[in-house]
Amino acid sequence: MNTNGEMPDKLKINLPMQRCRALSADHAGATLPPAPPTIAYLFTTFPKATETFLQREVAGLQELGVRLRLYSMWGGGGHFNGLPVARFPKWKLVALTWMIPVTACRHPRLFGELLRGLATRRAPSWLNFWENMLGAAFACLHAGEFRHDPPAYTHAVWGGAPATAAWLLWRINGQPYSAAAHAYDLYDRGGDWWLREKLAPALFVRTSTEMGRSTLLERGVPAGKISVIRRGLLTLPPLKPLRPERTPLRLLCVARLVPKKGLDHQLRIYAALRAAGVPFEARIAGDGPLRPELEQQIRDLGLAPGVRLLGHQPQTEIAALLFWADALLHTGVIAPGGDRDGLPNVIPEAMAAGVVVVTSPAAATTEAVTDRITGLVAPPEDATRWVAALQTVASDDALAERLRAAARRWVEENFDARHNAARLLALFTPGPFP
Repeated sequence: MNTNGEMPDKLKINLPMQRCRALSADHAGATLPPAPPTIAYLFTTFPKATETFLQREVAGLQELGVRLRLYSMWGGGGHFNGLPVARFPKWKLVALTWMIPVTACRHPRLFGELLRGLATRRAPSWLNFWENMLGAAFACLHAGEFRHDPPAYTHAVWGGAPATAAWLLWRINGQPYSAAAHAYDLYDRGGDWWLREKLAPALFVRTSTEMGRSTLLERGVPAGKISVIRRGLLTLPPLKPLRPERTPLRLLCVARLVPKKGLDHQLRIYAALRAAGVPFEARIAGDGPLRPELEQQIRDLGLAPGVRLLGHQPQTEIAALLFWADALLHTGVIAPGGDRDGLPNVIPEAMAAGVVVVTSPAAATTEAVTDRITGLVAPPEDATRWVAALQTVASDDALAERLRAAARRWVEENFDARHNAARLLALFTPGPFP
């Protein structure tokens, strides 16, 4: 489709031959099943230690036989799971001094639209401005490669730089693409700078929460174009037994130390637990710009050494912490700039392991955690409610077991990486692949 809803000739030319060619197997009319497509996956950074969910998605598609070309625009690179990850070398940006004029001459209408946009609209933040510029530079410098060796499809895993690159590659070469739009893309300071233009021609838009779907609908994306496909786990951990004596109560939080995680509320909850005489140990795994403030708040509230900031932890250590913990705390809020979580992946990961989740109702967490069915829900500013919820986790064996069993079922039904990768693949190429 173009912006008028029509399919440009270039796109027709580049549609994958795998989908329209039947191969004769024995000159008797038998045909072989079509080969899986080649999909160019565009990331901002890949692989990234804090985005293991994307690594699981790639692995799930590999198991389905999809031929992937992986591109990382900032950081990352090397190899993942036997696949090369093409890292965008920054020295190539020098080539823009002559590639921009060449591209402008070849595509004057597109270049004019971009210049008018730059002159008439403000980016929501400098970060988002430079993300879009990075995506534009990637498209300009890789257009020749994608034209001479086109993938069947291009998929942008984020609505920022990757979606900008995929959209401009479509404008330049007519290559079909899809894009994803998640919480940061939709909400931080009003959302990505050019998101509407980038999503309009996409084959489909993938989001991982019903909250994201609702927001995309509000912003004019047709319902039939939006697919809610959650992330997932490749292997579910064994459901650990409930610890018979949960004193002191072992509390875990896994979060970046940023405003939307509501960690100032969480520290006040720990202070309220101590004032109520509830013995506990708390560990917060993650790093971020708020660490100095949180360290000071821990000192001011007299919470050391019972509350420990562990910094960033590798996935193996997160698994060990989940085995240690009785409850996972998520105190997410809507940050002043509008940024918020969708459904943090650590929530279903904890649910899979048998850790009782206690969460705020902000954003999309309650799509997985239903109060007193698959976990407990309390507003982060109400420390009294949190104390009552955590006392319940510590003392009510029957409820804890029901919550754990129901949470595990939710994960099995909704958070299987292989199943969700197959759903994603079906959006590209309906029909089974070997």
